[in-house]
Formats: sequence, C-alpha cells, structure tokens
Amino acid sequence: MTLRLGDIAPDFEQDSSVGKLKFHEWAGNSWVVLFSHPADFTPVCTTELGLTARLKPEFDKRNVKALALSVDGTDSHLQWIKDIEETQKTVVGFPIIADADRKVATLFDMIHPNQSETVTVRSLFIIDPAKKVRLIITYPLSTGRNFDEVLRVIDALQLTDGYTVATPGNWKDGDDVIIPLSVKDEDVIRAKYPKGYRAPKPYLRITPQPNK
Repeated sequence: MTLRLGDIAPDFEQDSSVGKLKFHEWAGNSWVVLFSHPADFTPVCTTELGLTARLKPEFDKRNVKALALSVDGTDSHLQWIKDIEETQKTVVGFPIIADADRKVATLFDMIHPNQSETVTVRSLFIIDPAKKVRLIITYPLSTGRNFDEVLRVIDALQLTDGYTVATPGNWKDGDDVIIPLSVKDEDVIRAKYPKGYRAPKPYLRITPQPNK
C-alpha cells in the first residue's frame, strides 16, 4: 500500500509495549509521530528512542503523541526499554508497536526490500488530529533521524494550519514567513497581515510570523 500526503492514515489494532493498541482510538485528538525502527537492541535505534523519550515535554506542548514500531515482539520491547532507559538516561513514556506479523509495516509501506526484506526501514509519519498524513520521511537503516527537524515541521504544519502563510527554507519558530501566491488582493493582505510585509520580488512577500 502506498500512502501519500493527505491520505487518511490506516487504522489498526496491534500488540504493543503497553498492551493492545487501537491506533485511531489511541491517537484521539492529538497529532501523532509514528516511526519505525529496524530492530530492538541495536545501537542507532537505541539513541533514536532515547531522543524521542527526552522530547516528551516538547511533544506535549504541541499536542503530539509518539508511537514507535518494529517487527520485534512485546517481550523484546519490554526488555529493550530497560536498556534504553539505562543508557539514554530517560524514561520511555510512549508505546512501541510489536508488529511481528508485519501487519502495520505493510499498511504503512515500512519494509523496503532493497534495504531489507525482513525489517522496517526508518520511516516516520506525522499524522494530524483528523488522521491525515501530513509528512512522510524515510531514512536508510544506517542513518539516525534528526528529531529537531521533526519538531520544526510540526511547528510549521501547526502554524500554516492556523494562518494563511508558508514557511521558507530553514524556517524555525519565530522566523519570518511567506505570504502565499494565492493571496493577491491588497485589502485582504492588509487585513490578514497587519504587521505588514516586504517584497524583494512581486512573488516573494515576507511577513513576520503572525502568532508572535
């Protein structure tokens, strides 16, 4: 199955480190970061889950829940969590899906045979409260993810959902934003962007972030 941006994320019920988990019900009205890792008791994955655990206060501020997945079983997850907490000096406060039958991995196309026919690659999905897929990033097995980028994208998505703006390259929360080309009427611009804007080019109109 191929998922594209704007698709409804598939619902599923699967075992996890916290018991049986029904995805849409568990997600509720939160944003979700769903990410797969190749295997328990592996070094890169251990650092990634430790980073995710330490980001819980930042996720909470943004109404985000984290959810990890691999094709290992529940017992393996529970034993590995102890290692993560010991080595990464944190508490794993989010579930890890035990996808031994690869049901969820198949739904989200997380197994890429040219990388591995048996384990999931490092896929990551940002899913909004309407259960729509808003971002898909896939990393190779050898490369750990940048979770600062995950937070940055969540900030951008939540900002652009609330205001008629777009975010430029390397944008971070608090930086100037861009007025989309779809907004043409000057009266509308004055009403929507009371802080004004500068336009180095007619198509490039830069305005202060509206909620700052």
